[in-house]
Amino acid sequence: MTSFYLSKPYEPPQAPQNLPLNAPWALFGGISPDQFMKQYWHKKPLLVRGAIPAFALCSQNQEPLDSPISYEELVRFADKEEVESRLIRSSPWRFDHGPFEKKAIPALNKPNWTLLLQGMDAHHPAAKKILSWFRFIPDARLDDLMVSVAGIGGGVGPHFDSYDVFLIQMSGRRKWRISAQKDLSLNPNLPLKILQKFKYEQEWILEPGDMLYLPPHIAHDGIALDAGCQTWSVGFRSPSFKELLQEGLWRLAESLEDLPELDRKFADPKQNATNVAEQLPAELIEQLKQQLSRLKLDQIDRFLPGITAYLSEPKQQALFDSPAPPLSPKSFLSKLGTLGISAHPQTRILSLGKRVFCNGDEMTADQSSEITKAWVSLSANKYLQVKNLKKIDKSSLYEAYLAGWLIFEKVPARWI
Repeated sequence: MTSFYLSKPYEPPQAPQNLPLNAPWALFGGISPDQFMKQYWHKKPLLVRGAIPAFALCSQNQEPLDSPISYEELVRFADKEEVESRLIRSSPWRFDHGPFEKKAIPALNKPNWTLLLQGMDAHHPAAKKILSWFRFIPDARLDDLMVSVAGIGGGVGPHFDSYDVFLIQMSGRRKWRISAQKDLSLNPNLPLKILQKFKYEQEWILEPGDMLYLPPHIAHDGIALDAGCQTWSVGFRSPSFKELLQEGLWRLAESLEDLPELDRKFADPKQNATNVAEQLPAELIEQLKQQLSRLKLDQIDRFLPGITAYLSEPKQQALFDSPAPPLSPKSFLSKLGTLGISAHPQTRILSLGKRVFCNGDEMTADQSSEITKAWVSLSANKYLQVKNLKKIDKSSLYEAYLAGWLIFEKVPARWI
């Protein structure tokens, strides 16, 4: 095991803006992102030794690397309300939700425990940079980066996930066992979602710098072999069609409030006398069909804005602080032209063509062409530096800054 007192923290680089999608990457064992997506994504597992070559190179030079976030830092994060944390113990299995005081978290030399911290990309720059490596996968699929730190024997038990995940070993060693078994039934007598019958088919020990990719529904069990073992999990959500359509329909129904012609009452001057009064009138059905056709409610394009808005919503734990004091529109423009503005780490931005949605709201509706262009650039690059914007004070860009959704920060150096 790496000696903590001899180690220096790994500093992950920011990925370049234009990722080389057809070039071989060490992160994927010498294949390109394009090859990875075609051969492995959502299809089969991939183990990559030395996915982060810096760990092996520094170890060879007797300068071992450790995780970018220390155990002590993780303990402090676990005490914050805005960080979703869980503490899992085995023998017997039990878990608690944070926040946790320092004394509630076991010492590194204690066995059979795991501390999980969700959404660390919103709280630590190193985690945010790691996510930039995976931006060849659509932003709409990204969930977050979870950090797991554990004592020897720590884990969450054999389980399966309903999403794609990259498991990056950042400190210590972890033994992984996986299976493509069809029986994914859970043990009903445990407080965690642990498989009732786990029969592993493959087994590996991951060293710092190694990575394991798992598609959905691959059973797996990870057990820490060293005190302070850290695994960073980059997860990609996969919402159900039920969830997407419900959210799309709900937002579509809300949008009907803006159509005054729908306030017109149903009228049936052509209704004939009927001896089946209990039946829904044919005239009502016909007029509803005409309305649906006129509004194009049977076409996917009417649903997509609502679905995009939903997928751009931030996590429930997200907190945004307004700038204090806020810049005036004039000062905002000046700083926008010199320093540039970025999305807050907890902000989500998605595009649907030239329409841009931020934290659940459409930001390009009723905006000038130059503000729309600015949002399109910000969505693509997560950073915007532009001069000479006009009428900024009433724009959605300035309002997003006032809400704390956009922040001024120096652009991180990028890896070449």
